[in-house]
Amino acid sequence: MSDVTLATPLTELVGVRHPVVQTGMGWVAGPRLVSATANAGALGILASATMTVDQLRSAVREVKSRTDAPFGVNLRADAGDAAERARIIIDEGVRVASFALAPSRELIARLKDAGVVVIPSVGARRHAEKVAAWGADAVIVQGGEGGGHTGSVATTVLLPQVVDAVDIPVVAAGGFHDGRGLVAALAYGAAGVAMGTRFLLTSDSTVPDAVKARYLAAAVGDVTVTTKVDGLPHRMLRTDLVDALERSGRTVSLLRAVRHARAFRRESGMGWSRMVRDGLAMRHGKDLTWSQVLLAANTPMLLKASMVDGRTDLGVMASGQVAGLIDDLPSCAELVDRVMTEALATLRALPATG
Repeated sequence: MSDVTLATPLTELVGVRHPVVQTGMGWVAGPRLVSATANAGALGILASATMTVDQLRSAVREVKSRTDAPFGVNLRADAGDAAERARIIIDEGVRVASFALAPSRELIARLKDAGVVVIPSVGARRHAEKVAAWGADAVIVQGGEGGGHTGSVATTVLLPQVVDAVDIPVVAAGGFHDGRGLVAALAYGAAGVAMGTRFLLTSDSTVPDAVKARYLAAAVGDVTVTTKVDGLPHRMLRTDLVDALERSGRTVSLLRAVRHARAFRRESGMGWSRMVRDGLAMRHGKDLTWSQVLLAANTPMLLKASMVDGRTDLGVMASGQVAGLIDDLPSCAELVDRVMTEALATLRALPATG
């Protein structure tokens, strides 16, 4: 664990030693990675969207058995069982609840009343303003460089917009992997950085070695954005499957969506009616075809094929652009130590003023 510390509003809010967050990546951010991150002094976020409710409770308890440090759980605010998952967070004494979509005012209040720190992720200034007005304790702001579902505005443009718009701590995501990036984010007014791809590419990550090798071999130009997976902009490694999705017509897309939907039903125990409800929630306000709705509801299976089963030919690999800059697999402890040591060296090397 690094001896270098850097106190910010984020570290004070959640009780971690370092202003670094490991994001809640589905099939990746499990108990081993989260506990290793927490023990390194950063904030690990457990990904729950790919877990059943019982699996979530077991995963939370496993993290607690591995570390005494604070950690968080990422929830889907639009999930039908979001309230039940929030109850687990409260009952188990989890420090942080993070959200990929804006939680309701009522859910924020319920968690805060129980002493849970609420940190939604946002991709636009107006979203940050909304959740801040509803009582969120902090926000993670992801620019277009980030992996998975992403926007089109670069972090260097989006981050200062949000910092100027809200009076709660802002955590910067999208394009960060080292100590120089942390210092840059702090200079913009952020309270820390959140990293996904960088933590995926650690020795503590359970992602198969062959998949990690694909990431390490990628250049910046090998990371692309496609809407063909689920109708929404999705940043990932370019593969033969992604190319095939880009070329496929509506009929092929629908058949593929149905096939993955069946697999997701078997994996999650979710009924067709529940999948349709979740798909409708995702479709609301978006111009998606029904094949895209189905894919949106079961995209986790495309991620599982790679992140768990190691089948890069059958799955997708969400990735930030920084994958093209990463060439090693440190432990979480080594990574956090490196980031903090480099951040301090960078700060010391800045020209003195006044």
